[in-house]
Amino acid sequence: MGDWESIFRKKGKVFHKPAPGFREFLRLLKNHDVKRVLDLGCGTGRHSLGLAKAGYEVHSCDISRTGVKMTKAWLGEYGLKNKSRIFSCYEKFPFKDGFFDAVLSTQVIHHNYHDKVLFCIREITRVLRPGGLAFITVAARKTGYRSHDAKKVAPHTYIPLDGPEKGLPHFIYNKTLMRKDFKGFRILELELDKGFHIWMIGIKR
Repeated sequence: MGDWESIFRKKGKVFHKPAPGFREFLRLLKNHDVKRVLDLGCGTGRHSLGLAKAGYEVHSCDISRTGVKMTKAWLGEYGLKNKSRIFSCYEKFPFKDGFFDAVLSTQVIHHNYHDKVLFCIREITRVLRPGGLAFITVAARKTGYRSHDAKKVAPHTYIPLDGPEKGLPHFIYNKTLMRKDFKGFRILELELDKGFHIWMIGIKR
């Protein structure tokens, strides 16, 4: 199974630039009375840094202890602080209902079977206040994987046969599935990025 703890230890900051859609998300935060933001699956901190620079109270969470430590260190280089937790997004989040004004999660929640992904979406919805903003990006491929790249194990679900995410289930989204699974949100933006990623900005109903 893909092990991001090992990846972060070996390669350090794997991602530096913000994900497509992040700047649009930042602009929207200003108009929605946002103070507290959850960065779910923060990695090494590229989005936590941007949020902290913008003045938000950032809660940086990841399953990788190394990623969480690197996030805190990266913010520290700019004299910024965050709050952090180590947990899997497929278990109950350690936060009260409606605790956050906004949640973002980039290229994280699709790394499992659909039932687990749906559980994560329910938890995102639970910890977000009504009217709160969500920015979510997931994997999307127009034609699925080629047979020698990954094994199809369930509808829309593939397991890569090689690479850093070898053995890790991927639930592959399209726009129709995004609208269905995020029915608890009024979707403001839903974009397909070069056929490999979908990003969504929505408001919790």
